[in-house]
Amino acid sequence: MTTHTDTSLPIGVFDSGVGGLTVLKAIREELPNENLVYLGDTARLPYGTKSTASIESYAKQATKKLREYNIKILVVACNTASAAAIDTLQQYLAPIPVIGVVEPGVEAAITASMGDSYLVLATEATVRLGAYSRAIKKRDLNAKVREQSCEMLVALAEEGWTSGHIADSIVRRYLLEAEDKTFKADSIILGCTHFPLLRDTISNIVGDVVVVDSAVTTAAVVRETLTSHKIMSMGKQSGTLKLLATDGTQRFARIGGNFLGQSLTAQNVQLVDL
Repeated sequence: MTTHTDTSLPIGVFDSGVGGLTVLKAIREELPNENLVYLGDTARLPYGTKSTASIESYAKQATKKLREYNIKILVVACNTASAAAIDTLQQYLAPIPVIGVVEPGVEAAITASMGDSYLVLATEATVRLGAYSRAIKKRDLNAKVREQSCEMLVALAEEGWTSGHIADSIVRRYLLEAEDKTFKADSIILGCTHFPLLRDTISNIVGDVVVVDSAVTTAAVVRETLTSHKIMSMGKQSGTLKLLATDGTQRFARIGGNFLGQSLTAQNVQLVDL
C-alpha cells in the first residue's frame, strides 16, 4: 500500500457465515469512522467441515468478490479460513494487508494467561489444521495445547440458545472431553467467531480460567495496521456498513442481528454470487 491510497476506502471482512459479525462489531467499536463491507459465504457454510483445498478455494473467491469493492485491508473473520488460507490470501491480495484471527487470538491468550496450558475450542477443520497449536508453540515451546472440536456450539449460537440448561450441558460435555488427569487448561481460546456468544456460559462453568476471544484483539491489530500503512480514515462521520451474503438474506438478518448487536432485516443484506 502507498500513502496515496484513498483512506475512505472500506475495510473488507469475510466469514463463512454470520459468526464473523462478532469481529465486525469489535472493529466498528474500535474504528467508528471506517467504512466496512462484510461478506458472509452463507451458501457454502460451514467451512469447518470442509477439506483444506475447498476452504482455500472458497476463501479466495470471497476475497475476489470483496476486492470489487476496492477494499484497503482484508480481515479474515473466520478461524477456519485463517487457519487454512491466510498465506494464500496474503499472496493473492498483496500489497493490500490481510489480517486473520488466529494470531491475534493467540497473542491475547498468552498475554492474559497465568500458565502455559491452553485449550482451544474450535471447529473440526481448525482443529485438524492445528494452527493454534503451531502459533502458541512458536511463542512458547513448553506450552501444553489441546484443541477440541465443538461443532454443536455453532448451532447453539445461531439458534440463540447461548444460556440455560441445554447450552450448559453441551459446553460441559465438550470441556469434559477435552480435559483429563494429564491436562488442565489455564486459559481457553474461543477459536470460532460464533463462540463469543457463549462466553458467559463457558466462563460460568470454568470459573477462574481465562477465556479469550480474538475479536477485540483483531480490531486492535486492524487499527495498528491502518496506522502503520497510513490508511486510517480521515472522515469525521460514522462509517458506512454494507452487508453481503451468498444465500439466505432473511436468515442472515435474523441470526446476524444477534451477532452484530442490532436489528437487521433482509433489506439490509445484499445477495451476491461468487
